[in-house]
Amino acid sequence: MDDRLSQIQIRLMEQEDIQALADLEREVFSTPWSYDSLYEELSNPLAAFFVACDGAKPIGYIGMHYIIDEGYVTNIVVAPEYRRQGIARRLLRTALEFSEENALAFLSLEVRKSNDIAIDFYRSEDFEITGERKNFYTNPSESAYIMTRRL
Repeated sequence: MDDRLSQIQIRLMEQEDIQALADLEREVFSTPWSYDSLYEELSNPLAAFFVACDGAKPIGYIGMHYIIDEGYVTNIVVAPEYRRQGIARRLLRTALEFSEENALAFLSLEVRKSNDIAIDFYRSEDFEITGERKNFYTNPSESAYIMTRRL
């Protein structure tokens, strides 16, 4: 791990992170989460959102919801200039560790069917395609694979 990556810290999302994460959402996604949507997750007892920070600067996050023994990733994003450095993998593994600590049976997520890079990434972390959601995404409209890792 190079020095830059070793300085990246992952922690629970705080209110001070939300504006930077909302800005990142708008930069990266065609249908971004709003500031208010992210803010609401702070008080959601069934949510865990983890932020990757370079110093004090939020550079990515993973969000998940969980109920009983089921976990669902809502979003995972890393700022474009920080991609391909293992940060998304660290975020995903943080969510997996949280899932195991909370005795979840699985962690599941949706991914665009055309996103081969993401599909390969999730497969490398032992996620399997377990279903499909027709027309799940908009801007552009596209179906999603459901990918699941049993724990």
